[in-house]
Amino acid sequence: MDFRIPGGVEALRARAAAFVDEELIPLEADRANYDPHENIAPEPLARMRARAKELGLWAPQAPRERGGLGLPMTARAVLYEEANRAIFGPVCLNCAAPDDGNISVLAKVGTEAQQDRWMQPVIDGAVRSAFAMTEPHPGGGSDPSMIRTTAERRGDAYVVRGRKWYITGAAEAAHFILVARTSDDARAGLTAFLFHADQPGWRIVRRIGIMGPEEHGGHCELEFDGLEIPAENVLIGEGRGLKLTQTRLGPARLTHCMRWLGLARRCVDIARAYAAEREGFGVRLIDRESIQMMLGGLAMDIETGRLLTMKAAWEIDRGGFARKEVSMAKIHVANLLHRAADTAIQINGARGYSTDTPLEWIYRYARQARLVDGADEVHRMVLNRELGAAGDAFFGWPVGE
Repeated sequence: MDFRIPGGVEALRARAAAFVDEELIPLEADRANYDPHENIAPEPLARMRARAKELGLWAPQAPRERGGLGLPMTARAVLYEEANRAIFGPVCLNCAAPDDGNISVLAKVGTEAQQDRWMQPVIDGAVRSAFAMTEPHPGGGSDPSMIRTTAERRGDAYVVRGRKWYITGAAEAAHFILVARTSDDARAGLTAFLFHADQPGWRIVRRIGIMGPEEHGGHCELEFDGLEIPAENVLIGEGRGLKLTQTRLGPARLTHCMRWLGLARRCVDIARAYAAEREGFGVRLIDRESIQMMLGGLAMDIETGRLLTMKAAWEIDRGGFARKEVSMAKIHVANLLHRAADTAIQINGARGYSTDTPLEWIYRYARQARLVDGADEVHRMVLNRELGAAGDAFFGWPVGE
């Protein structure tokens, strides 16, 4: 097995690392650069996005012919991890959720006309986007088959009625992907649509307050009361909405893991630096066995997460769905991120609990990782189902020629 990365990918990683260390980490240290929702403010965001374009780090997932880097998943794993050592890194490189997943899925399944209208402005950074699937009870969450929002065909358009909530980025999004029910068919009852924020027939009910810092546009509850969507804005055909969600959500879960690994590494960096200089009772913290065990355990867990993530990325790059690999990575890395933030705060003491470091920001952000894109328990159920179906083959190795 060859774990080496191509030289070109290493050059991108090194360039991203320098950008993070020299420009993004210093920027995040100044609270004047934050918006009221604890994300990067518009002016520094525009400046850093322009800088990312200058450095050739812009839109790693987007096709080259449309202004992106066209990276495969394995290369994204390297670059996204490096970018998210800074809390604002992904959004500055245009590889933050939900735009990242929306660009990727539109590049795979959108028609050329749909890509021109709905994807290209997101790649360019001219607009933001959102993915509207999750609903209040008793609607769909981790189980898309429970979706109750309906889209009724009327001539050359569909009329949408229903409710969605926790829709990331909705308050600032212009382009939306919406999943709604078009029939009661168990496998072909859902359809994916594209619509613009300026269209009538829908509204943001509220921006839902959350425990942690927010992505741009927050997490919103939406109401649809007669939104009309032209049939030309159906993605991959009526009744193929479930296929669309599967195509989008698997890779999106994995790119979350890539970014979270960067945050976990940042936590360890902060903890190590402080432990190396802080003394207590005549001994540096870094020289205490208990601290060494904490940091060494995190280092091992991060490397485990990297291997799980890279294996899943490799499987996707070779054309597989990587269901079990993505679920394993998602469970492990989501829990790792929380442990890394918690441990780093413990080592830093009151300093870690304060806003003098980004550790408390990361800690509050980290709790959502075990919920978004499928709770831990759902992914464990997926793994058990895969184990039951595959038996001993679950643990098999791919065999080369």
